[in-house]
Amino acid sequence: MNRLFVAYKPTGISSNFFLSKLKRKYKEKKAGFSGTLDPFAKGALIVGFGSHTKLFRFLNKTPKKYRATLWLGANSDSLDSEMIETVEVLKEFSHTVIEEAVESLEGNLEYEPPIFSAKRINGQRAYDLARAGKEFTLNKINSTIYESKLIHYTHPFVTFEVSVSEGTYVRSLGRIIAHKLGVSHGSLTALERLNEGQFHYKKEEALDIKKSLNIKQNNYLGSSDNLKYGRVLALEDLEIKEEGCYWFDNGDNISVIKIEKEEVKYELGRIFIC
Repeated sequence: MNRLFVAYKPTGISSNFFLSKLKRKYKEKKAGFSGTLDPFAKGALIVGFGSHTKLFRFLNKTPKKYRATLWLGANSDSLDSEMIETVEVLKEFSHTVIEEAVESLEGNLEYEPPIFSAKRINGQRAYDLARAGKEFTLNKINSTIYESKLIHYTHPFVTFEVSVSEGTYVRSLGRIIAHKLGVSHGSLTALERLNEGQFHYKKEEALDIKKSLNIKQNNYLGSSDNLKYGRVLALEDLEIKEEGCYWFDNGDNISVIKIEKEEVKYELGRIFIC
């Protein structure tokens, strides 16, 4: 089965475990997903079956949008409700102050990722080192926050939505909001991914591949047999000749090619979409 769709991962299970359930549901052995969600998080997860797992890197997956609830004053090494150690009782803030703190995230942001993350330190995952009690330092990362808005504030809980670039740690954004309010600690009690770029959850309906790619369509002006049999393509037979990745519409399948140094190479051969 060749299929690409958006599933909805529930909280409390890993993305890998959720994928195994989908494989059993659809009786499919070859499957993969794009954009791992932590067990704590829930929401949209792009899933591919068969050859469609090869398409993930060509999809229009940004910006990503999340909704999160921040517990002001809750101290947790994981920056979420799974490892809360202490809770500080705080005076209530004005709605305006909370709104300003949330909206101040917008723009280019440099910050520290959570120590409980999948980043690698000398070949080991940061969360494995953290659970083992080992000390280490993570390099700061950069993210773009396209939009950040307050949804609801009922002290001490702040619910906000952010539209962000790939690889952004929303748990860290919660900590930043707390610090902007002069609060030492803040941890998320809920995290939901609403969408990845143009991809929203729609009851696991199959996606239209030709409308999902983030690369330009090109046209091959030579013999269709060359595409059909995966033969070497000549640059002069392409409508667009500038360097980059492009896709060809072959009717019931697509091909992805890359133009580099005046040479044409296949990135993906024929991928059937029906």
